[in-house]
Amino acid sequence: MSTTTRTGGFPVGFRRGWSEWQKDLPALAGWAKANGFGAIDLTGGKTTPAEIKTLKDAGLRVGSVDIPDWSLLMSKDAAKRKDAVQKIAAFVKDLVEHGARAFFTVAMPEDKASPIAENFKLAVEGYGALGREIDGTGARIVFEGWPGGGSHVACNPETTRALFKETGCKALGVNYDPSHLIRMGIDHLRFLREFADRVGHVHAKDTEIFPEAIYEVGHEQGSAFEKAHGFGRHTWRYTIPGHGEARWKAIFRILEQAKFGGAVCVELEDENFNGSEQGEKDALLASRDYLKYA
Repeated sequence: MSTTTRTGGFPVGFRRGWSEWQKDLPALAGWAKANGFGAIDLTGGKTTPAEIKTLKDAGLRVGSVDIPDWSLLMSKDAAKRKDAVQKIAAFVKDLVEHGARAFFTVAMPEDKASPIAENFKLAVEGYGALGREIDGTGARIVFEGWPGGGSHVACNPETTRALFKETGCKALGVNYDPSHLIRMGIDHLRFLREFADRVGHVHAKDTEIFPEAIYEVGHEQGSAFEKAHGFGRHTWRYTIPGHGEARWKAIFRILEQAKFGGAVCVELEDENFNGSEQGEKDALLASRDYLKYA
């Protein structure tokens, strides 16, 4: 029987990682099913109908599917943007026929040195065109709010709100991940309340904050003497759910009220667990158990 969250009853799954043990999808799906997971996110931008069938045959649902070459949607070259729109739209339409609904992306520019105001205009052009191409298919492009080096779009309320307004596309939505909001100092519950109707997928990842490190080095610089945290910096680190600041029960209550119908998938980035097969399996199982009672 698949595990669900106590609040909202959402299926609990995980995002397929890059580790060697996760490369064999049939074996990974079998392990997931045997351990009570209900979904897997398919990563890398090369998902095929056969991989979706592998999940279905194992009794799992597709959490989200990464779109390919997402940075080309924010290329300064209009011809490259147009070509990317057509290729990604074809990719999405093909996989929708096989049951995929949430398509994961990061609004990351091709030129990472470009100012964010310019990147926003490119996002409106590229993602607006993609949204219009897939409108009515049942698919939704969901933005992960990873800020990267600060040049990404749709990671905070300002650009997320403006992107939805300027494109006018209901096929564009949110991959809600509180960990990024917390590290940026953004109220993760207020963000969710504002954009709850746009959430097409959820990542269960948390962030631990280190007040003493904030006092020592602040938010703008790293330490001159101490090593930064893995999957983080000196003042914060990503963690499994329950090891950070996210208020998961409140998150699920808001999602329940918004009639969210997707899955909650653990994205494993935690220096205490990543790096070995046993450690990563332990982390996924601990996350499952925590979310079951949230």
